[in-house]
Amino acid sequence: MGQGVDTIAQQMLCEYLGLDDASKIEVVVETRYETKGGSTTASRGTFLVGKALLNAAAGLKEDLQTNSLKELAGKIYEGSYLCDWTMPPGSDGDIISHFAYSYATQLVILDDEGAITKVTAAHDSGTVVNRKLFEGQIEGGVVMGLGYALSENLILNRGKIVDGRYGRIGLLRSTDVPEIEVKTIEIFDEDAPFGAKGVGEICCIPTAAAVAGAFSKFDGKKRIKLPVDPVKL
Repeated sequence: MGQGVDTIAQQMLCEYLGLDDASKIEVVVETRYETKGGSTTASRGTFLVGKALLNAAAGLKEDLQTNSLKELAGKIYEGSYLCDWTMPPGSDGDIISHFAYSYATQLVILDDEGAITKVTAAHDSGTVVNRKLFEGQIEGGVVMGLGYALSENLILNRGKIVDGRYGRIGLLRSTDVPEIEVKTIEIFDEDAPFGAKGVGEICCIPTAAAVAGAFSKFDGKKRIKLPVDPVKL
């Protein structure tokens, strides 16, 4: 899915079993089994895969107390994770809509001319399993959010894209990207595998609002549409 879930699965299994060589683990994705996992909404892949993986690995860990990996070759261990306590929209009483929540805030800094010089992104995703993947995901989300805020404008005519060429829809170039600082807020989630909830769409959600807020602070003009109006000195 592009979020590093396969790598996270390897790391979690190695940590759980006490293995020091991730090359012994191969992640195979099989779509033919039609696993009912739902959408990848809010990047819950880390949470779901991690919980199911650790459930399956419990038996393997026990067997490794008296057997080597080579001796266990060919044995199958299955695991699953079921979230059955959330409620559908419209339910009465105290609503539980998700099994985990994350939090994020972003700060956009402008220079004296009103140009964006830096974006600081503070994100909670529980325990960070792989820091490079975590930071890369957030940096990519910030760039996506900046394009959404500043320049992207996908023109439609009767529901069809007028011009879908990348060079014409306002995507940011690498030379347009300001400094991005990622601040890690590791709020351990007791229900999550190793406390890790994952990080995904939340990376780009605060960016456009932060840009609009910074521009408004700069020139006093409130912005209520995207892409935002540029700063005028």
